[in-house]
Amino acid sequence: MSARWSEDQWGESEQRLRRKHTKPAGRRRITDLTAEQPEDIADDMIRRLTDGGFITEVLAELKSGKEATAYIANTYKGTALLKIYRDFAARSFKNDAIYREGQVVLDERAARAMHNRSRKGLEMLQFDWVMAEWAHLWHLWQAGLSVPEPLVGPNVKAYAETVPAVLMRLIGTEDQPAARLSEARLTPEQARSAWNQSLNGMADMLRLGYAHGDYSTYNLLWWENTVIIIDFPQLTTRQNPHFRELLRRDAESLSTSFRKHGIQETGETTLREVQRRALGPGPAPRLVLP
Repeated sequence: MSARWSEDQWGESEQRLRRKHTKPAGRRRITDLTAEQPEDIADDMIRRLTDGGFITEVLAELKSGKEATAYIANTYKGTALLKIYRDFAARSFKNDAIYREGQVVLDERAARAMHNRSRKGLEMLQFDWVMAEWAHLWHLWQAGLSVPEPLVGPNVKAYAETVPAVLMRLIGTEDQPAARLSEARLTPEQARSAWNQSLNGMADMLRLGYAHGDYSTYNLLWWENTVIIIDFPQLTTRQNPHFRELLRRDAESLSTSFRKHGIQETGETTLREVQRRALGPGPAPRLVLP
């Protein structure tokens, strides 16, 4: 994906997220979210999404990670996963340059600000990171890959209003969200099926010209004997001069993380198998109604 932004386009994207130190227990309504810490930007983002009609209620905090906090929320389209990214300056994921190689920023001031990681540059990087997740998620969903369904868009202006949040259909149920494949207990038959599905998923992305950039059982969900790929902001294309390196790293990470499930493959054999499968036909594209 080539990002093409001018500096003026980033002005409205300024959102400063603080890390939440307490996990909400169970169902939380908007009044509960804002009562104790009205200055919390994550709570303000939830209010904005509610006022905009994107969500109707936040049910619980699912996971608070280094890059974002994930919530379970209700929407008019069903139960959703709401991911709110942290402020780029506060996040632990600093070394993002390798994924952005090959992108085009037409405005020289914007490019300089992003490179120097000034305050304005970090705001631009934050906006770019979230918009990339939305764009990649939509592309993969429409192409028929096993990914969560995005619940805003596909019009870019629509999901730009949700930055720094991404809203997608929840995999699993409100009471039992899907487990990461890294945490799932699999029979030998299930492990072999999950491995084949994971190879197919990586091959499907390669066929579209993508390398995931962080492909392992930690970014794969397991639900009803199906592998679902998640986490796409760092997805990179063949325009990136590090594409082959990232693709090879994905193969190594996948094979290494599957060893706990009894699958013994090397990164090299995994990469060759993914490249072989990528030469075949892909999944049927999904029809996205207006």
